[in-house]
Amino acid sequence: MIPLQRRHGVTQTEWGWPMTDSQKSHSERAALLRPILYEMTTPVEDPSASIHSGKALSLNISSGGMLVLMDQVPAIEQVLKVYVPTPITAAETPTLAEVRWTRKLPFGRNNGAGPYFVGLKFMF
Repeated sequence: MIPLQRRHGVTQTEWGWPMTDSQKSHSERAALLRPILYEMTTPVEDPSASIHSGKALSLNISSGGMLVLMDQVPAIEQVLKVYVPTPITAAETPTLAEVRWTRKLPFGRNNGAGPYFVGLKFMF
């Protein structure tokens, strides 16, 4: 059992993650447990930087974004090209998404490596 503390209407876990009582912003999310490919975009000021790509695990998706599990922590506001799975398994739709928040899982490797929850917001 994870001890909870209550402050200003928000519950805090021992992990330091706030948990709100309202599920309004989460109502349209659908579970989507699939490996997805991603590419980190390069900064405009450094076009010679190499493009980093990898694989993440999608956990849920909505019209506004998705939650993924990654083994590395991207920078907040980093833009990723994510290949969103479609009902047709042969097709994947590349979509730009911005990193809005990250949270390290409280278990796993202690050397600073992941896994990390990463909240992505789709860019339209």
